[in-house]
Amino acid sequence: MTAQFLPLNIAVLTVSDSRSLADDTSGAALVDLLEAAGHRLAERRIVKDDIYQIRAEVSRWIAEGAVDCVLTTGGTGITGRDGTPEAVAPLLDKEISGFGELFRYLSYEEIGTSSLQSRALSGVANRTFIFVLPGSSNACRTAWTRVIEAQLDSRTQPCNLTMLMPRLKE
Repeated sequence: MTAQFLPLNIAVLTVSDSRSLADDTSGAALVDLLEAAGHRLAERRIVKDDIYQIRAEVSRWIAEGAVDCVLTTGGTGITGRDGTPEAVAPLLDKEISGFGELFRYLSYEEIGTSSLQSRALSGVANRTFIFVLPGSSNACRTAWTRVIEAQLDSRTQPCNLTMLMPRLKE
């Protein structure tokens, strides 16, 4: 028996001190990709690269319960202003450490050793999947097409994150 596709409500948060909706190519790419896969955009926002603004927005989405997944883009580097991992990590009930490892491996194939500068991460908070991605449109496409899309597709075998959703309430 083949599983049926289950569309998820996905929120997209761009972390940037300089981007607006008009020039947010990474956020736009994620919206296009998630909608092309059959999911629904729950909300899209841009916040400054500030730990507390990031944490407030992600906290709102995970507390509401209407968002199944949050994708963030930006703020995963190692400069002084990059704070998305620090903003999100304390919110996680459980980290999905394999995501960051796999993403950096796949990125290595594309950008070589520069991939070590990414602090991409993933986890679950209040039954909501969260993926913290770099601000590069190409990195967002790589993360979505090579990892996230299949894991958020209930038809992916032998297993996927979507099939675990009912058990996240245990």
